[in-house]
Amino acid sequence: MVPALRHEDIVLVRWGAAPKINDVVLVRWASRPGQLSIKRASHPVDGGWHVVGDNPFASTDSEQLGPAEVLGVVKARLWPRPRLRL
Repeated sequence: MVPALRHEDIVLVRWGAAPKINDVVLVRWASRPGQLSIKRASHPVDGGWHVVGDNPFASTDSEQLGPAEVLGVVKARLWPRPRLRL
């Protein structure tokens, strides 16, 4: 699957929004508290959400880091190619 977002894209995040399955979300992991990532919500699990990257061959996600804390839901890409649905 081709990633919905690329490095340096600017996105609009609805902070604190409850995610749904397949939403693109802003997350952090307990094992990497200083790092924010954008991933796709797979399913809720104890301790947070199981999230995956759109490119399974080049993504670090819940398979390696465990459940993620969802901070918000990505609602739109603002730049360079504006798009509402991700």
